[in-house]
Amino acid sequence: MTNQHCAPTHERKKLGFLDRYLTLWIFLAMIVGISIGHFMPGTGEYIQTFSSGTTNIPLAIGLILMMYPPFTKVRYDKMKEVFQNTKVLGVSLFLNWVIGPVLMFILALIFLGDQPEYRTGLILIGLARCIAMVIVWNELADGSREYAAGLVALNSIFQVLLYSVYAYMFVSVIPACLGYESEDINISIGEIAKTVGIYLGLPFLAGFISRYTLIRIKGEEWFNQKFIPFVSPITLISLLFTIVLMFSLKGNLILQIPMDVLRIALPLVVYFAIMFVVSFSIGKKMGADYSTNASIAFTAAGNNFELAIAVAIGIYGINSGQAFAGVIGPLVEVPSLILLVNLAFSFRDKWYSSK
Repeated sequence: MTNQHCAPTHERKKLGFLDRYLTLWIFLAMIVGISIGHFMPGTGEYIQTFSSGTTNIPLAIGLILMMYPPFTKVRYDKMKEVFQNTKVLGVSLFLNWVIGPVLMFILALIFLGDQPEYRTGLILIGLARCIAMVIVWNELADGSREYAAGLVALNSIFQVLLYSVYAYMFVSVIPACLGYESEDINISIGEIAKTVGIYLGLPFLAGFISRYTLIRIKGEEWFNQKFIPFVSPITLISLLFTIVLMFSLKGNLILQIPMDVLRIALPLVVYFAIMFVVSFSIGKKMGADYSTNASIAFTAAGNNFELAIAVAIGIYGINSGQAFAGVIGPLVEVPSLILLVNLAFSFRDKWYSSK
């Protein structure tokens, strides 16, 4: 099967300097963040002073800026086609709200059955379906912006409705039934809605308003040829800033207890790999073109670490094992998902290359 997104393996070589060596910049940003956290141990506490409730303001700004450019590129007039494709929507919901949470729960029991705090933190990550960073990974992998936006919107609705119920079942009820130590958890729908509104609603509205206001004032040609190239680098710059910020928060602790980090990281790596490959394979069997398939796979593989961290800190405290596991989540997700971007391109070359 071929489509308009298939051919460009060679196009990636024509990207700008920042884009071309993105993997290198990400790993350098991780090293810088860990170094800051280690050699300047008060940095994490200082960054946390810029918080409102469970929302860290610098982190929120970085994430919002990171997602703003992709949302300006979404052709919202095409969104109707996304929601008419009930097969894709159904598969995505099944992957996100059945397969994903259950898989992470099983991996948490296997790898962290004797560490209830870390186990709970991992479960909270698995229940928080991705509504933010997936936009970036999808953009980097040449996925469909319209499908990514549609699937993320759907995930957001289900997240508000189901996260509290899922958290109670997977953290308090099911572990006890299986003979594991369980923990009490209480999360309101309002708290979930607030997090979704900050990390998804704000960049979505900004992107939507920018697109239609500027096209109306300056025209579509100016918007595509001038404005989009101007704002596009903001995504990668903000991504690197966010990575440095996240790693600096726990940089010192990461170096102090590396085996704990490894124990938390291992099931996450397994999770990302399984979810991505299974999702991509299912999409291929369904006959989805590459751009749609990439959106399905990245939406299923990613997690909303902002929500998981906010919940863990809000309920168990910033120095809890649950919060530590939550922070390790994105630290593993970032390099894992950037590698999956490269895997997506290799799948495109293998399964969607022009004949």
